[in-house]
Amino acid sequence: MNNHPKFAVIGGGSWATAIAKMLCVNLPEIAWYMRNQDAIDHIKTHHHNPNYLSSVEFQIQKLKLTSNINEAIAYADYVIFAIPSAFLSAELAKMTESLEGKVIFSAIKGIVPETSLIVGEHFHDVYGIDYDNIGVITGPCHAEEVALERLSYLTIACGDANKAKVVAAHLSGNYIKAKISDDIIGTEYAAMLKNIYAIAAGIAHGLGYGDNFQSVLMSNGIREMKKFIRKVHRMKRNINNSAYLGDLLVTGYSVFSRNRMFGNMIGKGYTVKSAMMEMSMVAEGYYAAKSAWELNQKHGAKTPIIDAVHAILYEGKEARKVFKKLTEKLD
Repeated sequence: MNNHPKFAVIGGGSWATAIAKMLCVNLPEIAWYMRNQDAIDHIKTHHHNPNYLSSVEFQIQKLKLTSNINEAIAYADYVIFAIPSAFLSAELAKMTESLEGKVIFSAIKGIVPETSLIVGEHFHDVYGIDYDNIGVITGPCHAEEVALERLSYLTIACGDANKAKVVAAHLSGNYIKAKISDDIIGTEYAAMLKNIYAIAAGIAHGLGYGDNFQSVLMSNGIREMKKFIRKVHRMKRNINNSAYLGDLLVTGYSVFSRNRMFGNMIGKGYTVKSAMMEMSMVAEGYYAAKSAWELNQKHGAKTPIIDAVHAILYEGKEARKVFKKLTEKLD
């Protein structure tokens, strides 16, 4: 690994676009893979992503754009994956380029459906990558606020602190502050779980519950998250830190939260299929609710909120009845 590492971003969505924007502040060039060739052609001509964060204007000479994932991986020392977890396996199946010697960072907030693993565990178990070469990029940070250059915070977790510092340095800027953590597993599970709680917050709003209930829901959510993460990866962590509580709050309350938006539609009576069709972006919490519920059947943490969201999304239970029962379980 040289002193001036090269970075590649894998993904063409809003979070991938935001990460590309942050990296371009600090680097003369990055590789950027997206599968949509039309989007690449548009960026080359008009200097912005036509589908996501279109207000972000790129200096085109800084972008090595490609629709071939192998070209991006071959170029980079650090590869940042920022695609929905539901599509990760399909993209990785296109790889012929080896990941050996690469540092892999996940900006994906979900579980890989095919293996029921968080992304870091997936790369470790399936591709044999050492945890010292795996990292996680978490919030609290919405891509839309990065586009607006509003002050935002990131947590960069990796088993190798020096590699976390490298990524933090290359993402930091006037409006981005990044700190490092050694809790790779915990921060990634928190990033996945908070999407489920955001769906719950959206359902509650759609059903007509007010701010008083929302505050109780979020308070119970962070305690439930603590119990769940402690079961899957026990280590000393402060669940009130920004990577856990902060990310939960912004995802549960923000108007930019796609998971809250999805939940709100469910609460208003949309079917899962119709809510998904209405949205232009993937709500990671939908997939996470199934994976987290199934994982917890083995671990047995007390998770009434996850159970409620799973019952509504996957068991066909009526949202109003499920939430009426849920209100009796919260304190």
